[in-house]
Amino acid sequence: MTSHELSRWRLSLFAFSFLVGIGMASWVTRTPAVRDAVGASTAAMGLVLFGLSVGSMAGVIAGGPLVRRAGTRPIIGIGAAFLVAGVTVVAIGSALGAAPGVFAGLLLFGIGSGAGEIALNIDGADVERRLGRPVLPAQHGCFSLGTLVGALVGIALTAANVPVLWHLLGCAAIMGALAVAGFRGLPTLAIGQVQAAQSESAGPVVVDDVADDAPPAPRRTRSVWLDPTLLLLGVALLALAFAEGSANDWLPLLTVDGLGLSEAAGSMVFAAFAAVMTIGRFSGQALVARLGNQAVLLASVVTSAVGVALVSFAAHPAVVVGGVALWGLGASLGFPVAISVAGDTADRPNERVSAVATAGYLAFLVGPPALGLLGEEHGLRLAILLVVALLAVAFAALVVRARLAPAPKRSTVLAESTR
Repeated sequence: MTSHELSRWRLSLFAFSFLVGIGMASWVTRTPAVRDAVGASTAAMGLVLFGLSVGSMAGVIAGGPLVRRAGTRPIIGIGAAFLVAGVTVVAIGSALGAAPGVFAGLLLFGIGSGAGEIALNIDGADVERRLGRPVLPAQHGCFSLGTLVGALVGIALTAANVPVLWHLLGCAAIMGALAVAGFRGLPTLAIGQVQAAQSESAGPVVVDDVADDAPPAPRRTRSVWLDPTLLLLGVALLALAFAEGSANDWLPLLTVDGLGLSEAAGSMVFAAFAAVMTIGRFSGQALVARLGNQAVLLASVVTSAVGVALVSFAAHPAVVVGGVALWGLGASLGFPVAISVAGDTADRPNERVSAVATAGYLAFLVGPPALGLLGEEHGLRLAILLVVALLAVAFAALVVRARLAPAPKRSTVLAESTR
């Protein structure tokens, strides 16, 4: 591919990541209003959020096989269509005061984000390999930038008492326009396309390059999960994704119900989280190149754990805001760096990226209902200590993995190139 084609591809991935962030933040900032509109308790709201989790997991599970069958481009496009439809249905369900309608909208949104982000991460890892420098932190940074923009708009519209219906319908229209623009920059035959001539006995074969490169020969291979280093990486990513997803799902309600802040103030705290995530991801490329993936992942785990603990125990709102900042800073690089590590190999990188991403999205399946049920019994500020416990497991998994795995080749090369 030419450098111009690679640049268009990369910018298209950034645009799709940005629109996912806008959709997510627009919904999250209106969570208290939606909760009141449907008359849900904390536990019931956890079940409503479960629609997002179920949809995400269904999309993730289907995403890998669909990419191998059809390629990444159509899956990214279809995923974006589901995202737009999901935000629209949430808007209508909220206006009607119908919890099942909000559940259905979140289900659609989850399917679109799950399948679409599997394809986006596979494409991002491939662009990263071709360019020889980190791309995924900035790609995920565009998601965080989208959440920041969506959160700031949500704060303004909440303060202006704009109905949830018109807010989310406007958001859906913007997302649709971004999807149309971004789709044009994706390669016509993107990675993941199945060879039509492959033998049925060989099983699906992932092609790591676009149409102008020669595909590998079909062959039988064992499951990537039999690699203990990948399994440990998946455990760590599950915890880091749980930490990020917990803030996305519960932070506004946690600050409103747990600290007694107004809905607008709760949205501002979430906006602060999104801002720190954005800064962390865009600045993280240089940090990864300088320190390496392993050190960045360990630092991410520790920083997130300290931040969540502060949010849970701090008595003063200012300390809580500081904890939210640490929480966001630690969570910012966890997902993209883990995906980079999974794809930094010549052994079926696309399958490894898909597998690890699936483990990460498992956190979105169990997170909302688990925290909702714990929050109903003990309050959300105590319930989020579950995040700290999982991050402790992630730290142990990364330490063990470091003893088993060789040093990541890309990080070493990049670190040397920056000296």
